[in-house]
Order: sequence, then C-alpha cells, then structure tokens
Amino acid sequence: MAESTVGFIGLGIMGRPMALNLLGAGYALVVHNRTREKAEAFVTEAGGEVADPPRAVAERAEILITMLPDSPDVEQVYLGKDGVIAGTGEGRLLIDMSSIAPAVARAVAQAASEAGAEMLDAPVSGGDVGAREGSLSIMVGGPDAAFERARPLFDVLGKTVVHLGEAGPARPPRRATRSWSRSRSRP
Repeated sequence: MAESTVGFIGLGIMGRPMALNLLGAGYALVVHNRTREKAEAFVTEAGGEVADPPRAVAERAEILITMLPDSPDVEQVYLGKDGVIAGTGEGRLLIDMSSIAPAVARAVAQAASEAGAEMLDAPVSGGDVGAREGSLSIMVGGPDAAFERARPLFDVLGKTVVHLGEAGPARPPRRATRSWSRSRSRP
C-alpha cells in the first residue's frame, strides 16, 4: 500500500478541515466518523472513501490519524471491538491528535506497539481556524523515526511542529499552551 494513503478518523470541527488539507496536499484518504452520514458527506464533497468500522480504516491505510473529542472516544476507537488496534500491524503508523489524558496516550501507544505498529501522540492547539488554515501548533510524542515519517503530514496540518520525545509527554505542554492562550485572550 502506498504511503500516500492516509486513514482519518474523526470529521468534526477540527478533523474535517484537517482532512481537507490532507486531500488538498494530494493524499488519498480513507475516512471514518461515528456518524456515518458525516463521512459520506465528506467523501461526496471532497473525495476519499468511507470505511467502517475503525478496524477497516487501519487495514487500508499505512498511516492513520485520529482527531476525537476526548479520552473515552480515543479508547473506544483504538481499543474497542473492531477498533484500530484490531486492524493494524507491522509497518503501520498511528497518530492521535486528540486532546486526551497522558495515561490514555501511553496505553494506546503500548497496544499499538504490541500489535507491531508505531504510535505518535500529537495534540494540537490553534482551534478550528488553525485547522482550516493549516496553521496548527503540533506537539508530538513518540519515536524519532515515526516522527520523521509523519513530518510531511504535520507540515500540511500545522506551522509549528515540536517533537518532545516518547508518547505521553506532549500532553502537559499542550495543556499549558491552551491555558496560556486562554489567559492571553481575556480582557
């Protein structure tokens, strides 16, 4: 399978514009959303193909990105029945860009490793405007080689990309950045 095929799960306020940017950069997408109608509408409007369940996305894409609302959503999509981990394997790269708890990031990374895949923990800041404009700040935790492999995608999605080491460490700086940004925007 060509490395240019990317799986993308989560087509909400942040995920949809991120996926559109990847399509615009020439990546072929296989998408999934819990609300199938959103995934079908995305494919009809922009391109790509829909896959259900998350396991099917993992089976079709060498690199898979998730952008989900919270820790329980990430646990379900990755670790649940017919989840990403059930469909991944050797040579695959999984990237979670959701804002989740460090313990969940580490648990998913461990499960990915046990399945033979690499995992990057890559939370973002910049909101829906940054997602639309491809100007997100991305803080990445995970192995160096996996980071370098994902770098072309991160360059499409964001303007500031920082590699912080192994999975999990990107979470505390992400929270600090969000808190700092909120304090700066108050009158």
